[in-house]
Amino acid sequence: MYPEAIPVESDLGDLKEAVSVFVTLRPRLFGIAYRVLGSAVEAEDVVQEVWLRWQHTDRSVVVSPVAFLSSATTRLAINVAQSARVRRETYIGPWLPEPIDTSDDPQVGAERAEALELALLLVLEKLPPTERAAYVLREAFDYSYPEIARMLGLSPVNVRKIVSRARKHLTGEQRDSVDAVEHRRLLDAFVTAARHGDVASLESLLTADAVSLSDGNGIRGAARVPVLGRARVANLSTAYPRFWPTVEAERVEANGRGGVILHRGGRATTFMTVAATHRGIHQVMWVFNPAKIAALLRSRSGVRVLAPA
Repeated sequence: MYPEAIPVESDLGDLKEAVSVFVTLRPRLFGIAYRVLGSAVEAEDVVQEVWLRWQHTDRSVVVSPVAFLSSATTRLAINVAQSARVRRETYIGPWLPEPIDTSDDPQVGAERAEALELALLLVLEKLPPTERAAYVLREAFDYSYPEIARMLGLSPVNVRKIVSRARKHLTGEQRDSVDAVEHRRLLDAFVTAARHGDVASLESLLTADAVSLSDGNGIRGAARVPVLGRARVANLSTAYPRFWPTVEAERVEANGRGGVILHRGGRATTFMTVAATHRGIHQVMWVFNPAKIAALLRSRSGVRVLAPA
């Protein structure tokens, strides 16, 4: 329990109930913040701040804890997203969302596993934060338009328009993804071909307009611009990461899809996954940024300091 949360004897029962409510709702709150921010670390910070506010709120006047906590989380996440957009303008090279382990919670606290795949989170990043939040609340968590309106301080009519606009934007950029089984098959085939330097097999898996995105924030060896085209992506992937024979590949589940963590010398150095349709793999995503790899490993171990035990 945090030092500031030490209660007097008469408050023990109330605090115990507050903790119970918060712990129950914590996966949902994290899921909202993560989808809005695309960052597990920033989402953790938001949920931590919501917990502190929940402690110091007069809970006797709160009619619906889930509405209160969801609203607080959404508004804080929007604020962080607005400042994060400015910070990401100085990011070196492509920026990718932080992958998170979803083997225990495939939907990350949501009613539906919407807006969770890395490729979709990357598209969501293009939306204004309020539009992104409205879409997430509606599509992933099934909040009603009036509920979302109260959370965002807007009218239900405006919320409907915002969500509709977000859907149209995403429909224009999204592709029909293959199911999880086919995705894993394609990913495994891609990794096998890359390890063996089999450029022809890689090209057969890729679409003509395939793109490779490498998130390293300036780390040596990571491409600082998107690599476009089937041949270029295939050639890059055979040498990327360096010295495939010395790398151990661990299959994982991240963001509801298959992924691979690459280890060198016993240390996790890279995460990679793909986005694919029935036409083939159209996006290859490499995460080299050590901070994002560390966040993924923490999510796998379940280490999140978000609330008292």
